[in-house]
Amino acid sequence: MNVGEYRAFVKGRGIANFNRGGTSVSSAKGATTVCWKSMLVHAPTAPAPSSRVLAPALELCVETLTNAAIAARGGADRVELCAGLADGGVTPSLGLLEEVVASIAIPVHCMIRPRGGDFCYSAGELRAMKRDIALAKSSGAAGVVFGILTRDGAVDVPATRRLVEAARPMRVTFHRAFDAAVDLNAALEDVIASGADLLLTSGGAERISEATDIVARLVKRARTRIEIMGGSGVRIQNAAALYEATGVAALHASLRHRLCADGRKPMYVLPDAPPAYELREEDVRALAAALRR
Repeated sequence: MNVGEYRAFVKGRGIANFNRGGTSVSSAKGATTVCWKSMLVHAPTAPAPSSRVLAPALELCVETLTNAAIAARGGADRVELCAGLADGGVTPSLGLLEEVVASIAIPVHCMIRPRGGDFCYSAGELRAMKRDIALAKSSGAAGVVFGILTRDGAVDVPATRRLVEAARPMRVTFHRAFDAAVDLNAALEDVIASGADLLLTSGGAERISEATDIVARLVKRARTRIEIMGGSGVRIQNAAALYEATGVAALHASLRHRLCADGRKPMYVLPDAPPAYELREEDVRALAAALRR
């Protein structure tokens, strides 16, 4: 139905019954039927469907019970729980995981990483990771986070797939080990083949802001086969722009603020202790709001 035909119909100019391209319009005394769905399909101005989410999910990386609660109150959609952020994040203790799961209502994804350093693991370390996955599942975690590479810098698909299968029905994130792979396009296909649900990446750069074009291409290449989550250097000030530039399904941030910014160490810590950090609820709220505007 074109515009002229539609106007003639609604003004009662004698168009009683016709069928065009599956669009039927009938007029009778006391009854009028219009197949609106078909009309929209044939309308020249009908917008093409888009796979881009209206607003990306917000995942906060935390390593304490207090910060997990702050993230939940501030509006995060889920938390990634880990220990040892100074080493890039390792598996948290079982006791901490159980307390966090019991204390907050949003999903908890647990880091599964037996040590810092590279992402090439021995057979014994892989057995330990599988055991930690089983413990995370029994603790009520909604997901687990890990990444495994070969000595050649490729995704270790067989090892990753075995851990993915062990994790079900939890969701699985392949973390930024991906960014250390030698070929990101091949690594993306390997992560998808392994069965992971989400991929955390900065596009191979130190910070995602330096590689938004690469992340956008990964999102386009992945289509609906896996959710891409952008991370590293996500701030309140740049989060919305990062989403607009990349189209990721989620953003991952820590929003850590160093305590004692004047250089003084907190009381009752060892002289060589790493810097202490805090997460502020107002920052979480601001970041969540920035992504939902």
